[in-house]
Amino acid sequence: MPRPRSPSSPPGHRRTLSLADILAGPPEDAAPALLGRYVRAHGVTLRITETEAYAGTAGDPASHAYRSRTARNASMFEGPGTLYVYFSYGMHWCVNITCGPVGVAAAVLLRAGEVVDGVDEARRGRSVAHRDLARGPARLTKTLGIDRAADGTNLLDGKGPLVLLDRKDPEPVIRSGPRTGVSQGADTPWRFWIDGDPTVSPYRRSPRAPAIRNDALRE
Repeated sequence: MPRPRSPSSPPGHRRTLSLADILAGPPEDAAPALLGRYVRAHGVTLRITETEAYAGTAGDPASHAYRSRTARNASMFEGPGTLYVYFSYGMHWCVNITCGPVGVAAAVLLRAGEVVDGVDEARRGRSVAHRDLARGPARLTKTLGIDRAADGTNLLDGKGPLVLLDRKDPEPVIRSGPRTGVSQGADTPWRFWIDGDPTVSPYRRSPRAPAIRNDALRE
């Protein structure tokens, strides 16, 4: 079992940072700092419980922006707070929040959350247990009604479909471990989650990734 993440700054320091400050930093710092925060879209409010960091052009082979800028990943290069929404496996949407300087293309994938308001809207006819409504990146975007139309909008200007609320839980216990489903950079411990939260998705290692080096990294 991964150990709780030790903050690199004094206790409570992250709570004093604005969202703009958080997203101006590297993804491995922004990803855990987003945990316990609340976002809202299309009448549904989520508490973020799981994230994953990607370093973009900064030597991260798991990132969509690792090789170059393309029409698909262009929004990743637009600077902090920009939403990067992509279609995964031809089946579902995933939403990322970019961070770091313009041109670096670092981002944080929103992997899971708890629906705290707008449950009926979140279900939209789905027969799903409450904990599973946004448990995983595909369910999260479906629950929030996020699709490609949100790509390139900015979380910080309040004009896009996804809005960050002025609300945050007390500093949670955060754990970290290897990223889910990536074949390159699979052991980089940049997946972050709130310890013990039932909405966190299960760890699934890509079959194309090298054999796991340490079983203790599993949940």
